[in-house]
Amino acid sequence: MRALLIRVGADQSKGGGNWNGPVNDETGEFVYVAIPESKPIRKGLEKPYHEVTRILGGMGVALPGHLADRHMHLDPDFSQLTYGDQGERGRQIQNKLRTGDLIAFYAGLRAVGRYSKLTYALIGLYVIETLCLARELAKRQPDANAHTRRILNPDADDVVAIGKCGVSGRLRRCVPIGEFRDRAYRVRTDLLHEWGGLSVRNGYIQRSARLPEFVDADRFYRWFQASHAELIQSNN
Repeated sequence: MRALLIRVGADQSKGGGNWNGPVNDETGEFVYVAIPESKPIRKGLEKPYHEVTRILGGMGVALPGHLADRHMHLDPDFSQLTYGDQGERGRQIQNKLRTGDLIAFYAGLRAVGRYSKLTYALIGLYVIETLCLARELAKRQPDANAHTRRILNPDADDVVAIGKCGVSGRLRRCVPIGEFRDRAYRVRTDLLHEWGGLSVRNGYIQRSARLPEFVDADRFYRWFQASHAELIQSNN
């Protein structure tokens, strides 16, 4: 078994919308807010940000004005159990993962309340059912993923991973994994030990073109299963 750790969701990076989705750091409840879409989308397949305004309001948070009229790049799409990528990251997924392997998703979330601290946490996990090219999947399931919704070139290299039902999905409550250490956000040292380590130096989890890989994927998965984290097939 192999497993990759992939950062997703709106965050402070330029491409991430310069805003973080909210989390209640006492209960682990969070709102998954995707990054903005940057490419042309097929008509009728848009995912507007107003779809998350109600659930954000339930946590006392408003969608920032600069995102209000934009569309989401809804990826991963937990309702469809899909995740897509392209370029170097897409090639890593295609070259490293097979049926039965894992993708663990994490996000940088902003705590609601007085201190508004940043929390790095797992928000979902897929056990891979299959991998396919987005341009091929789009022919039969155009609304399956953010990359199939795009207007793709005939030679587009976008790849889509599809998770197995029942063992894949979004976490109902996130699982914090990060801490600020050595001038960067990194996976906590106790978790690095429990997981058997990551391929990146000292657990570094800020954005990078190289996707962190679990050194011992089976050990990580045993830890995840022992955590009794609840998976749901929903974006909200």
